[in-house]
Amino acid sequence: MINKQIALIILVPFTLLSGYAMAQVGYLGILDYNRYSPAGWQVLTDLVIALGLVLSWLIPEAKKNNRNPWPWVLATILMGSFGPLLYLVTAQQTTPE
Repeated sequence: MINKQIALIILVPFTLLSGYAMAQVGYLGILDYNRYSPAGWQVLTDLVIALGLVLSWLIPEAKKNNRNPWPWVLATILMGSFGPLLYLVTAQQTTPE
């Protein structure tokens, strides 16, 4: 599945970058950095919009594949892009019809 491969290619370096950021400033520090300027507000707002759009796809997709969507929704709310990336990485391999 191409989505699984792409998600894994993105997930590995993103995990390393996120781990480095967390080690430097902590979980709240990542959010806190963006609250001091309109540019930061724009970035956070854009992230919320983008992840909301992703969840509008992920929830029906998970239900269609008999997967509980709520762990992925919670992961997305708490960890951002990790939720959808992990959803894709853990998807069952399907054969094209």
